[in-house]
Amino acid sequence: MKKFVLGTVAAAMVATSVMAADYTLKFSHVVSDNTPKGKAARFFEKRLEELSGGKIDVQVYPSSQLYKDNAVLKAIRLDSVQMAAPSFSKFGKIVPNLALFDLPFLFKDIGHLHRVQDGEVGEKLKAMVTKKGIVALAFWDNHFKQLSSSKKALIKPADAAGQKFRIMSSKVLEAQFKAVGANPQMMPFSEVYSGLQQGVIDGQENTNSNIFTKKFHEVQKYLTVTNHGYLGYLVVMSKKFWNKLPADLQANVTQAIKEATEKEREYAEELNTKQFAEIKTYAEKTGKLEIITLTPEQRQAWADAVSKIYPEFYSDRLIGEELIKKTLATK
Repeated sequence: MKKFVLGTVAAAMVATSVMAADYTLKFSHVVSDNTPKGKAARFFEKRLEELSGGKIDVQVYPSSQLYKDNAVLKAIRLDSVQMAAPSFSKFGKIVPNLALFDLPFLFKDIGHLHRVQDGEVGEKLKAMVTKKGIVALAFWDNHFKQLSSSKKALIKPADAAGQKFRIMSSKVLEAQFKAVGANPQMMPFSEVYSGLQQGVIDGQENTNSNIFTKKFHEVQKYLTVTNHGYLGYLVVMSKKFWNKLPADLQANVTQAIKEATEKEREYAEELNTKQFAEIKTYAEKTGKLEIITLTPEQRQAWADAVSKIYPEFYSDRLIGEELIKKTLATK
């Protein structure tokens, strides 16, 4: 009898807890829980529920359980889902200015990148997205990209000439490779491994985590550490949902996303370092991959060769001269 009473009390407590939530926030993303984005989403879930005193029930749906990135922005607008963290490329038709992050050698290092995102440039970009009816909350990292090839070691810009590199759909990335005489080939991410394996493409650019998890390093002969470009995500919220929240709960969301962003950046840095070490171990054990670290002079030669494309994107309909120059001037 005692067990039954305790069970009834526990059930009542759970029911009361569930009923106590005034708002339900569904957070949809496309990666697994053990990725930097996935772990940060779970951190946000726990933290916001704590800060709001349970008034907001956060439900995280990883691994495209609800929506894929190419469909989630429409769902956000309809308030079918309340939060998401798509890659910048998914905002191309809404705010093309986010292609700022595709520009090669624009950021000196990860610290400079974060100062840009957290400063005037980042605020302007978020305001552009919010103006389109989707509340932009924060920038989350994948990390910097490296170059790889199966054809020739990429040490100087001329080494890329004639090589076929896979790119995602981006005018900036197309211009980047054309600037060094290479042939950019648009290809879905899911087809890159087979494309490299079969020689349909000679090389690609990606973060260490993407290279390692998709085993691109196993079908390439050369990997050059360039940190030339950046991959990241924009965390967004339904404007309908945001406007429903009273000021104190909006403040809770802002605080929770700030803390989650700090954590996400830590997770991304840790993963990038760990998986680059795994790639190095593979290279040392098999002898099938050569890893090239550029000297400052060699890296500058690449930067000089591809930064010539910046003026092509000075139009405000593309990226905008002011955004590019303010980024370069950020200390």
